Parts: sequence; C-alpha cells; structure tokens
Amino acid sequence: AGADVMCVEKLVYAKQQLTKVRWVLAVPESSPINTAEDLQGKRISTELVNVTKKYLEEKGVNAEVEFSHGATEAKTPDLVDAIVELTETGSSLRANKLRIIDTVTESATVFIANHKSWEDPWKKKKIENLAILFHGAIIARDKVGLKMNISNEGLNTLLEKLPALRTPTISPLSGNAGYAIETVMDESVVRNIIPELKRIGAEGIIEYPLNKVIL
Repeated sequence: AGADVMCVEKLVYAKQQLTKVRWVLAVPESSPINTAEDLQGKRISTELVNVTKKYLEEKGVNAEVEFSHGATEAKTPDLVDAIVELTETGSSLRANKLRIIDTVTESATVFIANHKSWEDPWKKKKIENLAILFHGAIIARDKVGLKMNISNEGLNTLLEKLPALRTPTISPLSGNAGYAIETVMDESVVRNIIPELKRIGAEGIIEYPLNKVIL
C-alpha cells in the first residue's frame, strides 16, 4: 500500500467467477459477536493487518490485531475471537463453522509497473502487450466459440436465435449449399442454445474453448 507505481490494468477475477474477492470479518457460528463493535477488547487474526486496523479505527473499535502465518480459519475460537479472511463464495468459512458479520474491503488483482520501466518505450510496449493478453485471458474464461452450418433458408431464423459477443462471422459454403457461422458467446447459455440451433436446422455444430478474447 502506498507504493509509487503505475497501475497498468485492473484484473478483476477470482477462482470461480469474474468478480472481486472480499476480505470479511468472521466469527464462530456460536459466538455472541454480531457486529464489529462487539469486538471491543477482543483478538483478531488476519494476513491483512494494516487494513484491518484501519477498518476497526473507523468503527471506533480498540481490538488486538495479530498477523496470521496461515490456517487463519482454524484459529477460532481457541486462539482468537474473530478473523479477517479472504473469500469468494464463503463456502470455506461455512465449512469451518464460521459466519461472516461484515465485509472489511474488496480486492482485485492489479498489474503494476514501476515508473522508470513505463517511461522506456520498448519496455512500455512489452508491458502493454502483457496487459492485453492478461485481459483477453480473463474475458475468455466464461466464453466459448461455436461453429455450425445452416441452409440458405434457415439463415435468418438462426441469426435471430443466436446470441453473440459481436456480429457472427458468416461465410458462404461452396456450391450455394448454405453458410458457415462462427460466433463467441457466454458459456452459461451454450448448453441451452445448441439444442435450439439443432431444431432450426443447424448442422455440424462445434463448441470449443477459448484461451483469449481480445475486444
């Protein structure tokens, strides 16, 4: 925190979703503690010591914050009264019989560079190239590509049904036999759309994963 660096790109992703992750304040399920204010005079374990101290200060809470060297979730209730831990879905906390009482802060990965490197044209170009590739890889995580063929008569009906990141690529097949269609869409919809495409006459439907999507 407070480092004098260039923020090249914010990379908003987590293990399961393209979202920020949260640092949350959690206590044992059986704990009488329900708010941050209830932690007055208590002990908290976390890897995010300075941010936690600032959070408590803003709440007017005087509590002991100790650095955790790992296995933070296992330290309650025997060693500490509460923890501040990183979570995406909260499932790991629930598995350890912990409940969240507040969000301390949200966090995302940031691609940074020092100013000296950024001022060097050759290095800046390389850094920008990496940022483009990182961003493209993140976008591709929940996208898939889809290829198919369709008859001349079925083209307009298919295009009405077909969701796309951008306008689909349409290529005529040889011998006036119809069209080859290629598109990119959200993975969450593809399993529902493929049967629909088949019903309206699409053939040779191929779904494939994407490594990068550069918009």
